[in-house]
Amino acid sequence: AMDDISLPLPPMALPDLRQTMLEVVLDMCAANGVDDIHLIIANSLHRKMTEWEMKRMVGPAIFSEFYPDRYYNHDAEDDDNLVTLGHTRHNEPLRVNKRAIESDLLIYLNINLVPMDGGHKSVAVGLCDYESLRAHHEPQTIRDSHSYMDPPASELNHKVIRLGKLVDEQCKVFHIETALNNRMFPEGYDILTRNEDEFSFMDRMKWEAMARTFSPLPRGARRKMLHAIPAQYEMIGCYAGRTEPVHDKILDLNYRQYEIPVKGQCDILISGIPDISPYNVYSALNPLLVQVMALGYHFNMYRNKPLLRKGGVMIITHPCFDEFDHNFHPSYIEFFHRLLPESRDAFYLREKYEREFASNPAYIEMYRRGNAYHGAHPFFMWYWGENGRQHVGKVIVAGAENAHVPEMLGWERADNLTEAIAMGRSYMGRNAEITMLHQPIIGLCNVTD
Repeated sequence: AMDDISLPLPPMALPDLRQTMLEVVLDMCAANGVDDIHLIIANSLHRKMTEWEMKRMVGPAIFSEFYPDRYYNHDAEDDDNLVTLGHTRHNEPLRVNKRAIESDLLIYLNINLVPMDGGHKSVAVGLCDYESLRAHHEPQTIRDSHSYMDPPASELNHKVIRLGKLVDEQCKVFHIETALNNRMFPEGYDILTRNEDEFSFMDRMKWEAMARTFSPLPRGARRKMLHAIPAQYEMIGCYAGRTEPVHDKILDLNYRQYEIPVKGQCDILISGIPDISPYNVYSALNPLLVQVMALGYHFNMYRNKPLLRKGGVMIITHPCFDEFDHNFHPSYIEFFHRLLPESRDAFYLREKYEREFASNPAYIEMYRRGNAYHGAHPFFMWYWGENGRQHVGKVIVAGAENAHVPEMLGWERADNLTEAIAMGRSYMGRNAEITMLHQPIIGLCNVTD
């Protein structure tokens, strides 16, 4: 089994690291007479990858040999191909992919982009069903997770570990985990990872040329061009073996790669929201995903304590366009336009509507036969911002092209960053301390007093 298209971000230059790992593993299997092999994409309730995406990920030779009968997406709604492993001591259920769990050996190929990836999460989350995911993708668990990127402080991680141990007790799992460097862009575009205050003359020339090229284009064309630029990630470490010892080694590499020491918290946090997330590869970053990136991922890019003090102001920059991909995110559209006007309370939405969406026959069909995210997925995305929502006093969107999207998310808007900072100071005081979190690069702030 292997990770889906949600990582790494952006998709990496070819050959994809999963292809490289597969070529080694398949050669070893062939040399030892092992030929009953299935390649399963651990997409959980994410959208199923398209045929083109699957081919790109493993290369034409492996694709031709295994697709479609022995290379396929996990189906969390295929009851005939799911098996129940039991419950944890906290009564958390786990039902997973039958072929994977009943194999003589399950080999998991992982790309650990950030510390919340990999480990027990790979199988226990990537190959499970809706009811299993529902036990930990819920508002209280997220509120009790004091950074997804700091596993010892994450209640989500604690629950996943309990479930993962159920897997390891009943299945022989061999993990191959990898860590990457921070080379997100190719030469020419790598200025996007740098501090703009430190641009050289040539950097500014490149920036202006890039702006002149992309600015006049329609939004869809601009997105297509930017999403077509592959990341230049390189592997900086690979470990293989049992779940926890392997994952500990990779986490150490993650922290060495990403960690930034920061002294003290800020009153106002500024963060630009990129056009890509784990959930919109090759599609629009819809309003729910803007919320996920702001209050979910960017807020949680810390260890020890949040970069923003409790009750502080978070300023994000994003146009907040009301745009959804109808093939990938159909249930998101109904969630945003029907449910959020009624309530933004995560517990209320979970109790009243989550199962309705999860059992909707149309959404199930689009998930199983098409390339749509599961009907329950927008709920999980709303919960994903819950710890940030409880911590942040106000969110201000600088540059939002409309008023209704920020309003529906419970945010305020400003025409530009200057106005947003003035608004933030009016709430936090004229001497408020301001910090900018520049993403990319991927940076994980270790905040101390």
